[in-house]
Amino acid sequence: MAVLNKIRQRSLFLILIIALALFSFVLADLFKNSDALLGTAQDVVATVNGKTIDRVDFMSKVENTQRQLGAGATSTQAMNRVYDQEVRRAIMNTQFDELGLTVEQDQMKDLLKQNFASYPEFQNEAGLFDENKLTEFVANLKAIYPERSVVGNFQLTYDDWVNSENSIAIGAQERAYYSMVKAGVNATLNEAEVDYLLENSTRDLRYVQVPYSTINDSLVKVTKGDISSYISNNKKKFEVEASRDIVYVEFKEVPSLDDENNLKASLNDFVNGKAIFEDGKNDTIKAFRTVKAANLESYINYTAASDLAYNDAFVKKSALPSVVADTLYNLNIGDVYGPYKDGNMMKLTKMVAKNQVPDSAKVRHILIPHVGASSAAPDVTKTVEQAKATADSVLAIVKANRSKFPDLVTALSSDQGSVDKGGVYDFHPSTQMVKPFSDFEFENKVGDIGVVKTQFGFHIIEILDQKGASNVVKVATIARKIEPSTETIDNIFTEASKFELALQDGDFQNIADERKLTVKPVNGIKVLDEQIPGLASQRPMVRWAFESETEVGDYKRFTIPGGGYAVVQVTKVSEKGLMDPETASASVLSDIRKEKKAELIRAKITGTTVDEVAKNQSRPATNASAVNMKNPTLTGAGLEPKVVGVAFGLSDGETSGLVDGEKGVYMVSVSNIQEATKLDNYQSIANRLSTARSNAAQTKVYNALKETADIEDNRATFY
Repeated sequence: MAVLNKIRQRSLFLILIIALALFSFVLADLFKNSDALLGTAQDVVATVNGKTIDRVDFMSKVENTQRQLGAGATSTQAMNRVYDQEVRRAIMNTQFDELGLTVEQDQMKDLLKQNFASYPEFQNEAGLFDENKLTEFVANLKAIYPERSVVGNFQLTYDDWVNSENSIAIGAQERAYYSMVKAGVNATLNEAEVDYLLENSTRDLRYVQVPYSTINDSLVKVTKGDISSYISNNKKKFEVEASRDIVYVEFKEVPSLDDENNLKASLNDFVNGKAIFEDGKNDTIKAFRTVKAANLESYINYTAASDLAYNDAFVKKSALPSVVADTLYNLNIGDVYGPYKDGNMMKLTKMVAKNQVPDSAKVRHILIPHVGASSAAPDVTKTVEQAKATADSVLAIVKANRSKFPDLVTALSSDQGSVDKGGVYDFHPSTQMVKPFSDFEFENKVGDIGVVKTQFGFHIIEILDQKGASNVVKVATIARKIEPSTETIDNIFTEASKFELALQDGDFQNIADERKLTVKPVNGIKVLDEQIPGLASQRPMVRWAFESETEVGDYKRFTIPGGGYAVVQVTKVSEKGLMDPETASASVLSDIRKEKKAELIRAKITGTTVDEVAKNQSRPATNASAVNMKNPTLTGAGLEPKVVGVAFGLSDGETSGLVDGEKGVYMVSVSNIQEATKLDNYQSIANRLSTARSNAAQTKVYNALKETADIEDNRATFY
């Protein structure tokens, strides 16, 4: 009691101590994350040429975009789309500002008219665009904000309308901007002449090639220093984003053998039937084999609660489950087979009936539609009852006089696909038509005629002919998905947890090997990646791998789509900058070896002519005719732009020095020079070049602007 009294007496002092502790904790976190103090990255998704992309506005656009993309799109996909749009807008606005490129009020009115003139909401009684109605609509949107209003097929708020106007204005600015760019990329007549000469001026050459492959790779030593030097000399080629390498072990929630056996046991209750005593009540599961055909649908869909609905149709043997097709096909009527496993299901199948049906049928029909029928025209007014009465009347007429069938097709049938053919559908398989239609034409005989109802209305069908015959069967199947039980799911969780705990004192690979688990590596994960090969969408995993506190060797357990877990370990952290020599080695070894081989080949070559080098190196001297600069290819050697370029710098009869080409070291001499005949006018070539440049200008200009823009991307902070 004395202690409690002392605490009560000093309660104010204790509260003060706790408050100071909490304050110091918060302060430490603020200093740890300086952005929180400065108010920068906390509210800015990106900065483009000094223009900020605000987080709140950005996230609102992401939500709208995700709604538009539908349920199949992830938030990351929506975010990336909005980001690309916002960056483009910021980059282009920089250009518009520098050029003073604006959309004036009168121009904006014309743009709105162009975009919305077809909307009935903005048209007068004569169907013409009414600017006053548009103005009234926008004013109303502003007044009811943040409520939505309908225009066309869209519902939008005032903010949505403002964004739409901005997009229209930016579109106009971009068109004006790119029009100016395209006007400046037209080819001159001099450029056209150069292009013509490159293509039509030719050289006949004689050359010798000493391939790099004549020196074995094992004779060329490439050191880590060589790779580092190569990277330093080609920095732009080896600039990389920050990345992470991981390994993971997957623990899937998949059914166990016990789960399959338990499911088999539950299906066995339907084979012979079973008495059930549950909640003080007696009940009975009727034996599957005793169920009459008329009651099968109810029994399978409701009593047995099958995961596959009953299909009351005859099928060929090829349509039966392949694992047991022979067995099922040979069952006697009324026999039951199973339970058996088919893919991810356990099934119990009963033979209901056997029959023989044509392979194809030829029919003609008259379709009488009704209100609500599929594909019914807007002018259809008959009710279901009226359409049925009409169909019955037509049936009576054509039964009495079948010669009237074509005239009635023309007068009454709404099936435009067959009206011009007298309602005829030529020979077709049973799968071509909807089921009720198909059942009639394949289960009846040639000459039979009747009325059949489908989702399209009422059909008066006459069977004109049938070809072939196949044996078919009708089966009834109770199917249950094989799913992991609660016990199995708990066991998988326990297994994943034990593996994770074991990593505290052991190596990831060794512990996985001990448990016979497969370790899967994933390399080069980027900060904004979402998909992990083998694990699908795993944005939380990527975020964790890039957290500043996550180091090489750290591990964590994550849930995976479809059920289960993945225990993940970070194996490599690569920061933004130049690629490290180890990673780059795969792509640069070939180039470095090529350089070293060229030095070795040069050192052993003697001779100053093509024939001397060919003899010295025991290589053939080869002739290449009509070589041009537009397509710098040597006969027998392939594409060699450097060698051909050197050759075009030689005089007739002159021989080059040694040239390091793509596939080897070359010496080349010119045996004939054929200059292109000059044209009187190069305008047509200039026009062709101008068109090609203009078509490529828009994409190339934007990519160039983006490459030179000052962009700070903070998306990974928010997503």
